[in-house]
Amino acid sequence: MSTKEKRASSMKARRRAGNIAAYIVLILMSIIWLFPFFGILMQSFRSYATEYGGVVSYIIPKKFSLDNYRFLFSGETNYLLWYRNTVIIAFCVSLFQTIIVLCVAYALSRMRFAGRTFLMRCWLILGMFPGFLTMICMYFLLKQFGLTQAGAVPGLILVTIASCGMQYYVCKGYFDTIPKALDEAARIDGATRFQIMYQLILPLSKPIVIYTALTAFMAPWCDYIFASYVAFGHDSSYNVAVGMTRWVWTKDYQSQGYFTRFCAGGVLVAIPVTLLFMALQKYYVEGVTGGAVKG
Repeated sequence: MSTKEKRASSMKARRRAGNIAAYIVLILMSIIWLFPFFGILMQSFRSYATEYGGVVSYIIPKKFSLDNYRFLFSGETNYLLWYRNTVIIAFCVSLFQTIIVLCVAYALSRMRFAGRTFLMRCWLILGMFPGFLTMICMYFLLKQFGLTQAGAVPGLILVTIASCGMQYYVCKGYFDTIPKALDEAARIDGATRFQIMYQLILPLSKPIVIYTALTAFMAPWCDYIFASYVAFGHDSSYNVAVGMTRWVWTKDYQSQGYFTRFCAGGVLVAIPVTLLFMALQKYYVEGVTGGAVKG
C-alpha cells in the first residue's frame, strides 16, 4: 500500500471514529433530555387506585390503566373547558399575530419612509425589556374594560397581539433575501402593494410564514404566568397550564391521585405541539436560518 493510500485510510478511520464518538454523545444527550418526558408518560398510565399508595420506586407501571385519561374527559373536572380556552387563545393569537408581523415586516423591508430606521431601533430596544415589567399596569388596564377573570380569554388574546409588531426582525430578514427586482417588475405590470405581497412575496416566503405562525401559537399555548395573573380565581377562564397547576397546589395528590392526572393532562397538551413541529419542522428550520441571514 502506498503512502497516499495509507494516509487516506488513516483519515477515513479517524473520521469514522469521530462520527461514532459524536453519535454516542448525541444518544446520551437524547436519553437524558427525553427521560423526564418518558417518566411523565409512564406516570399518566399509572392507576392511582391500584398502585399509587405513596412514593414508588419504579417508573414503568406494573399495570397500565387509562383511569387518568377517563377522569380528564369526565364531568368531574373542567379540563376540557381549559383545553378549549387554550386552543381558542392560541389559534386567535397565531392568526392575528402572523398577519400583523408579516405586514409590519413587509413594510419595513420593501418601503422607505421618514423615521423608518428610528422606528426599528426603538422597537429593538423596547424588545429587550421583559414583558413582566408591565404586568401590573396591564392587569389594571384590562380590568377597566372587564377583560380579567370572566373575560380573561379575550383579554389574553388582546394583550398578546397588541405589541406583536415589534417581533418583525426575523421575518424582515427573510423578506430582505427576496430580490426587490420582483416587486419592481410587478409594479410595472400594474400590481398594487397588496397584490405584490399576497400573490408574489408570500408564496416565496412559506418557511417564514410557518415559522411566525408556530412561534405565535407556542407563546399562549405554554403561557402560565400572565394567564394565571389575568384569570386569577375564575376557574372557567383558566387555560390548561393554570388549571392543572391549581390541581397540584390545591389537591393533595398523594391522597387523591391528582399528580398522575396532571401527567395525563400534560401528555394531551404536548400532542398537538409535537405533531405540528414534526409536520412543519422543515419549514421552521428554513424560516429561522433564512430570517437570520441579514436584517
